[in-house]
Parts: sequence; C-alpha cells; structure tokens
Amino acid sequence: MGLVDDAALILDDLVALRRRLHQDPELGLYLPKTQAAVLEALDGLPLEIAVGAGLSSVVAVLRGDLRGAAGQTPTVLLRGDMDGLPVVEDSGEPFASTTGTMHACGHDLHMAGLVGAARLLSARKHELPGNVVFMFQPGEEGPGGALPMIEEGVLEAAGTPVDAAFGIHVTGLYNRGLFVSKAGPAWAGNGILNVTVRGKGGHGSSPWMAVDPVTVAAEIVLALQSYVTRRINVFDPVVITVGQLHAGTASNVIPSTARLEASVRTLSNASLEQLAVELPRLVHGVAAAHGCTADVDFHPEYPVTVNDVDMWDHAKAVLAGLYGAERVFERPDPIMGAEDFSFVLERVPGCFIQLGARPDDVPAEGAPSNHSATVRFDDSVLGEQAAALAALAVTVLTKLAELRPDTAGGGAHPA
Repeated sequence: MGLVDDAALILDDLVALRRRLHQDPELGLYLPKTQAAVLEALDGLPLEIAVGAGLSSVVAVLRGDLRGAAGQTPTVLLRGDMDGLPVVEDSGEPFASTTGTMHACGHDLHMAGLVGAARLLSARKHELPGNVVFMFQPGEEGPGGALPMIEEGVLEAAGTPVDAAFGIHVTGLYNRGLFVSKAGPAWAGNGILNVTVRGKGGHGSSPWMAVDPVTVAAEIVLALQSYVTRRINVFDPVVITVGQLHAGTASNVIPSTARLEASVRTLSNASLEQLAVELPRLVHGVAAAHGCTADVDFHPEYPVTVNDVDMWDHAKAVLAGLYGAERVFERPDPIMGAEDFSFVLERVPGCFIQLGARPDDVPAEGAPSNHSATVRFDDSVLGEQAAALAALAVTVLTKLAELRPDTAGGGAHPA
C-alpha cells in the first residue's frame, strides 16, 4: 500500500485528534495542554523527542535506517504550528471551542496532519535514507515561535543541518483538497507601526487653547495611505492598515494623547528598509506641522516567505503524482498575509503550501476566511495533508541521498 492508502487508514484517528485540539485552543508561546496532547499523539513512535526550554514547542526526530555516514545524511524538516487566536468561535461545529479562543486559522489541522506524517514515515523508517525533523511550533500568530525554535536548535536537531523544509497550511477559501502555492515571494513580510501623538489637553469648546492630537492622528491615518500610493513602487506592493485608533474619554474633552497601531505588509526587504526610515519621518512631520510631537516605533515582525523555485517545482510534481495535476494550482500572486515559517525558509530551501479545506456545504462566494469566527474546515483533508508531507519528505531525502556518496543508493549502510 502507498502513502495515500495508508493515510486513509489513520484518517479517523487524525480527525479525532484535530477535534480534541480544536475544543481547547491556547495562545502564544505557552501551550502546556496542547503540547501534552501532541506528545501523547506521538507516544510509541520511534522518535527522539525534545521540548522547548523557553516555549511549549515539540521537536521530534525520525532517523531512517538507511542514513549515511556522519556529515552525509540528508535531513528534511516538516512543520506544523500549534497556537490559536483570541476569537470567540461562532462556527456551529459540535466540537466548537467554548473558551473564548479559537483555532480559526487551522493550526489544529496542522498539528494533526503533522502527527499523521510522523506515523506514516515511522512505518517506513527502514526505507528512509536520512532524517526527518517534525517541528511543532507555538506562537505563529504572535509573538512568533519559529525564531526562538531556531535559536534553540531545531535546524540542527538531527545532528546534521536541515537540507529542506516544508509546511502545509489549510485555508477555507479554496476547494477541498486543492494544493496551492507559488515560487519566489509567496507570503508577505509584516511589521507593526505604533504611534503616540502628544498634544495639549483642554476643553472641547476651546480647541484653540489646546493642541488637539486627535485630528493629527486622523491626518496621520490618511497620510499613511497617501504615502503608499505615492512613495511605493506599484510593482512592489505594500499594504498599511490602521487597526487601532484610541483617544479621549469624553466628547467635550480634548485629550493630551492619541494612539494608533498599524499593520504593515511588504513583499521585499527593500520596501521594508524604506518603510523603516520613511514612516517615522512622515509621522514626525505631520505631528510637527500641527504643533504636536510623536513617539514612533516601527517593529518588523516576520520576513517575506520565499519559496525555493526548485523545491516548489519538486513539490508540484510530487503532489500531482499523488492526487493528479488538477489538484495542484500555482498562484499568480503572493498572499499579503504573513507567516513566521519565513524564518526557516530564510535559512533552508523549501516551500510553504496551502491546502484547500472549505466544506462542501460552504459556497465559494462569500466563504469566511481564516481568522473569522465563523470559519469551518473540512478535516477529511487530514489524510491528504499527512500523505503529502510524508511524500515530500521521502522524495527529497531520496533525491538528496542519490547526490551524496555515503548515503542510500551510493554506498549507504543500515544504521
């Protein structure tokens, strides 16, 4: 039996795990209950398992029996994120979360799918000419768990550097079972702009006796949008969205401060560097023009997620071989959402792929997106997710092993 057939045999177990995880999401870097559930799901597999020191991560290493001599063994990393969102669920699912948090981005499926890949690959341990690192990562929704895991050594967990890395992310916007990605910049990088405008408070009836920071903050919001259309290369898109604007306590009181926070999305490091210089200058200039001052902090968060061209070509061929070419779609454009798997792909060639998981009873038009309180995912895709991750690992290990003199197919020896 092949990976697809074997994945079908464990699908019920993966669905049960996903629904258990869905009912009790945790936020951020500290996910003790989620970590415990993942460890329980991996128990009994031939894995070397370690947990994070500064975060609730899980790293599991599978060593193939056909790995080569020290320093020659190829290693592939497979990643799944673990954290939920501070969203009150309104999906109507019988297993919906009631904790005020929600797996609205499908990370519960990512964990279950990665567990499935671990089970499929463990059953093929005797055939593997290298190592597989399973990266269960908290904090993707913020403050970012990939970089701390890298700093704790996930890319060297097998004792040899990771040669290739793959991740699969479900989406409620594509048809069930459709694999989607592109070469090059695939997901945006992002940063956070925090601004506090400082004026002089006063009575609402006498604005000339105060220095109103509210109108200045409003002008800054509009100036940010004008900046994008006039200072940014139209062929290197940037999106700036002001998501928070806070000021004042009463309608007849001019406050002394106003605060805004914006999300900034870029598709290149050049744009990010430009924004880091010019956005603070813009804010300070608008504030000064009205007699105010401003505290400005621009904090880059995640870099652009860049898919390696060769790895995406390889992934397309593997996925088409598993499920047919009609199930693989190459996007013409990047996604302006951000992903901290980008930190891994900065260091290791690989690719990040979306998997459509929209239920059949949800119309394509108007389907809720990830992060929506009403989004639902068809967890029957877990078999495809597990088989796809496993197949990518097997085929890349085999390909790399053939290129190395002391690994399988070229003088390798059983370990």
